[in-house]
Amino acid sequence: MQQSHIKSEIRNWTRLELRQWLEKQSEQDSKIQPYRADQIFYWLYRRKVKDFSEMANIGKPTRNLLEKHFRIGTLKRDQVQRSRDGSLKYRLMLEDDKAVETVLMPHADHHTVCISSQVGCGMGCDFCMTGKMGLIRNLEVSEIVNQVLEAWQDLPEGANLRNIVFMGMGEPFHNYQNVMRALEIFTDVHGFNYSHRRITVSTSGLIPKIRRFGKEQIKANLAVSLNGVNDSVRSALMPVNKAYNLEKLVQACREYPLESRKRITFEYILIRNLTDSLEDAKGLIRLLHGVKFKVNLIPFNETPGGPYQRPEWPSIDAFQQYLLDRGVLATLRISKGQDIAGACGQLVVQETVPA
Repeated sequence: MQQSHIKSEIRNWTRLELRQWLEKQSEQDSKIQPYRADQIFYWLYRRKVKDFSEMANIGKPTRNLLEKHFRIGTLKRDQVQRSRDGSLKYRLMLEDDKAVETVLMPHADHHTVCISSQVGCGMGCDFCMTGKMGLIRNLEVSEIVNQVLEAWQDLPEGANLRNIVFMGMGEPFHNYQNVMRALEIFTDVHGFNYSHRRITVSTSGLIPKIRRFGKEQIKANLAVSLNGVNDSVRSALMPVNKAYNLEKLVQACREYPLESRKRITFEYILIRNLTDSLEDAKGLIRLLHGVKFKVNLIPFNETPGGPYQRPEWPSIDAFQQYLLDRGVLATLRISKGQDIAGACGQLVVQETVPA
């Protein structure tokens, strides 16, 4: 990673990169020891310090060097909204005055944080408010990682932030390199030390990146946003389907390398009179034949003035039950934060949406 006169945000660096940089510095100063990278990561991601002076077991020469070349950045809270269900939605300001949204969601025995990978999104999915923004820019590694650290501050005492899901603003695979580097930090034994089983990356179906992701040494769960069982419906909802149609997408998922007990999650939004019929349920089973999968059903979260509606609950229950009766693992996502526009498809920075 190249240096400049501007201090580098240290959370943009992986531990291996930091270690290699310290090795070069040690050639000029024998007091600088490369193994300190492990300890620095511990202070950054376990102790969550905000200043190098707090790194108690790091020698002064190394701390001075870090101060000279690096900074520990944070995200500014512009707004925090609390839902009736206990979810918190953060509007976080970036250094260039752009903003992203992040959601911390409580469950019975743990919490999940839903993080963004881009400011806006370029996929243009018709049901998603983030898509109305268009793509403004990719997030840096530090801007991804700092969302988790920001949410961590609001955990109740003794609570567990168990899951990280890349289901916020943006298409993660359009910011592939930075998402992979963030995953490296999340799963680093000296960093956050998350199991890859506790992290999920959701994509709209970018086949080349799905194939590449399956070959990576750094792992995470894969979720694919499906939302239609034929090309006409899916193309109307998700323009990406015109480039990567259902036949090609499902074939890529059949070929995706999975550990013996893992499955690909297919996210399926239930929209009244469009994707919620029993014929759609039958089509879903036919479509995914031969894939190791589970289905996460998402009743559509309505937005003011939008063209789509949530189905009635009897239709939702019937759709799920049809799948369950035929041996399909089908969960129902009761979206958190709906009353604060923090649910699936609702994240948006309003000022950037065209009138």
